[in-house]
Amino acid sequence: MKRTEAKNIGQIINDLLKQENLDVALDEHRASALWPQIVGDGINRYTIRRYVKDGVMTVHLSSASLANELMLNRASIIQRINEAIGRDIIREIIFK
Repeated sequence: MKRTEAKNIGQIINDLLKQENLDVALDEHRASALWPQIVGDGINRYTIRRYVKDGVMTVHLSSASLANELMLNRASIIQRINEAIGRDIIREIIFK
């Protein structure tokens, strides 16, 4: 049996997530969790729910005018979320 370099538990978990293709799903969940930090408490107050599926974040808001305003800034929001995660996970945001 050949000896290999020792790995810490974090590396083992990351390798397993990549092997099972769960790393993208985990990052999508992180993107959803980062929403309040990215947009701030003022906007998050109007957020009813949010979720990410296949790189598309859907955000349900209680204010139609806020949704229209966020549509104008969605490229910036996408960029900030992806920078916070460390890779391009979100490619589109839909406001409803």
